[in-house]
Amino acid sequence: MKQLLVPVILSGGSGTRLWPLSREQYPKQLLPLIDEDSLFQATVRRLDGLDDIAVQPPIIVSNEEYRFVIAEQLRLMHKQGTIILEPCGRNTAPALSIAALAAMDNDSDPVLLVMPSDHVMTDIPAFQASVRKGMPLAADGLMVTFGIQPDAPETGYGYIQHGPMLDESGAFQIIRFVEKPDAAIAQQYLEAGNYLWNSGMFMMRASVWLSAIAACRRDMLEACRSAWLQGSIDGDFRRLEKTAFTGCPGDSIDYAVMEQLSAGQLDLPSGAIVPLSAGWSDVGAWDALWRTLPKDGAGNVMRGDVLLHDCRETLAISENRLVACIGTDNLVIIETSDAVLVVHQSKTQEVKKIVDKLKQQARPEIRSHRKIYRPWGWYDAVDAGERFQVKRIVVNPGAALSLQMHHHRAEHWIVVRGTARVSRADKAYLVSENESTYIPLGTPHRLENPGRLPLEIIEVQSGSYLGEDDIIRFEDKYGRKES
Repeated sequence: MKQLLVPVILSGGSGTRLWPLSREQYPKQLLPLIDEDSLFQATVRRLDGLDDIAVQPPIIVSNEEYRFVIAEQLRLMHKQGTIILEPCGRNTAPALSIAALAAMDNDSDPVLLVMPSDHVMTDIPAFQASVRKGMPLAADGLMVTFGIQPDAPETGYGYIQHGPMLDESGAFQIIRFVEKPDAAIAQQYLEAGNYLWNSGMFMMRASVWLSAIAACRRDMLEACRSAWLQGSIDGDFRRLEKTAFTGCPGDSIDYAVMEQLSAGQLDLPSGAIVPLSAGWSDVGAWDALWRTLPKDGAGNVMRGDVLLHDCRETLAISENRLVACIGTDNLVIIETSDAVLVVHQSKTQEVKKIVDKLKQQARPEIRSHRKIYRPWGWYDAVDAGERFQVKRIVVNPGAALSLQMHHHRAEHWIVVRGTARVSRADKAYLVSENESTYIPLGTPHRLENPGRLPLEIIEVQSGSYLGEDDIIRFEDKYGRKES
């Protein structure tokens, strides 16, 4: 019988160093940074074709903000999965503890393959070969981590020092985990030959993890167990009980457990590290993305409407407007509808400092893009002024907005593509292309797409207050009370 393998995909990070493309409400793992798939979708697909192992649907641990986008990206891939929602972030050790409890819910004890959702892997066969090496070790009760073969004295990653080879599988004994080094120490690690980058990927039986976290952080396990057992099912999602999980201590898998293995703490399983050379990157900053993407003869990467002249080693991304660059060298230029970033490649780690300033000033550019995704589709705030706002709204086939009312604004809807079903007060009717309708202030209403193609409308709001919180929901098929 094939050993069961359950992928655990951690999708709670915000990717602040990839601002302005990555935002709090739509972070880097949900973006198609490398190809048409988002990083999250690429992670889900990473085990496709691993037919000699019984790969089960993934367990995805995320938060409220991303739930509908994750569900929609899974649907577009025709994939199943258990989506667990954290009411707040508590780092990776509680997330894995929750996933392990979920994996053992049906009295099974599968091997868990823990993967962050925002990493890039360009050599999938090599990655799957390393998974095959780690599988029997994990099945036998070892806690396995994957170490990336370093090709440079990288200071942005933690390292793992390994000892002798454990067996013919190619796995090694773990000696110690070390923090991100300075340049001189990183060079020493590279020359030593027995240091690997810490990938943040792990493999172990669900019961082995629960045993280890109980030995190291019983308080964390008990809080997670309480949050899981008192949680609820909400449509496509499993919700954790908020009070119990909010009280859970936060810590990473490394700090909570893995570093204790190398310290030789008693009552813990043995650890092993499997080397991995598969074109891995955590895409932690813009220079890492530049290194990952294909380049022209001068080392330039262009995405979107970009023109370059006499430029070298430049990353230029345009989402909306023409970006023209002349004589740039080692620069990153990122254009979005509401922000432009220009940074030297040597300073990309400092983008986080700009993000911190945006947070201090409570700027909206830190939270979301102008284009906002909803479970029914998306809208783009095209223009706004005193007492008016214009939005472009796209509703997915078969989807519907909530039955709602506004106290301070009226709305005019113009259909530019598809056919809309409009409910207004006690009346329902269809509105076709090039037709319009009016929703008076204080009138209950709903917009639906009954067709098989996306519905696109232009909405003009007018009134004394146009904020998104001016909404009273009477009914919502997605279970939302707000947003």
